Amino acid sequence: MRTPAFTPYAVLALGVAVVSTASILIRYAQGQAVPSLTIAAVRLGLAAVLLTPLVWARASGELQALRRRDLALALLSGTALAVHFWSWIASLAYTSVASSTALVTTNPLWVGLASLLILGERLAPRTIGGIALTLAGGACIFASDSSAGSAGLQPDPLRGNLLALLGALAASAYLLIGRALRPRVGLLVYIWLTYGTAALVLMMVVGIAGYSLAGYSALAYAAMIGLALGPQLLGHTAFNWALRHVSATFVAVSILGEPIGSALLALLIFGEGFAPLQLGGFALLLAGIFLAARGEQDATATQAAGR
Repeated sequence: MRTPAFTPYAVLALGVAVVSTASILIRYAQGQAVPSLTIAAVRLGLAAVLLTPLVWARASGELQALRRRDLALALLSGTALAVHFWSWIASLAYTSVASSTALVTTNPLWVGLASLLILGERLAPRTIGGIALTLAGGACIFASDSSAGSAGLQPDPLRGNLLALLGALAASAYLLIGRALRPRVGLLVYIWLTYGTAALVLMMVVGIAGYSLAGYSALAYAAMIGLALGPQLLGHTAFNWALRHVSATFVAVSILGEPIGSALLALLIFGEGFAPLQLGGFALLLAGIFLAARGEQDATATQAAGR
């Protein structure tokens, strides 16, 4: 059955809305003295455990028939995902929600360049323009948060911003590997392998660091369970599903809607207000996402005409 043309865009919009709640849930868990590594490990571990019965019931044959090269790539993707979640979650302990989410979603630049140089994908002019606008929007948000007027509002903005940027680079690797694997590896198998690998990597690091998975408050566990069910299983699975239908670059650009949703929630819940420059950045992000969507449609129409 052919997927309607609008479906990938609707799925991406839902994914972005759900993922926007992640930073809020993380802040609640961190407020209950849960280490960032533990939050990331529990989030991915719960997601992998919940997926296991479904994978064995519906995709055990595909899993057993998986080629070694594809298995190795899936494990590499999961390792990149572990680095992404650890660094981004850690960043939220040091910098604002707006800056953290804006920087961690700069991956369109890295995905676009790598898609062009490594995967050989051609970027439509509108997609390139969309990337430029979204990056400009992220830069405005970052500059506003780093201004003198914002100094002292966060514990260590420089460290947090660098951690968020590392998270963006790791997420770019995760998206690019997923783009290469998804045409030949089913969604259930792919997300189970990547989420499970990321969880195992993070659990090992948690053990090495001497952190505990037990002994936290009910609110902390509720926040971590919410992260696994919402942003992870629903949000990130929506992104992985979309990778089979649209380019990795467009998925990365769409995720740039997350800072807007996260910042609005942070305003309502934590009272983190907006500066004029931040609002301008949000407008640029939305314009960039719209332009990139048009570019994706242009590229799809060109490919269909060439068949």
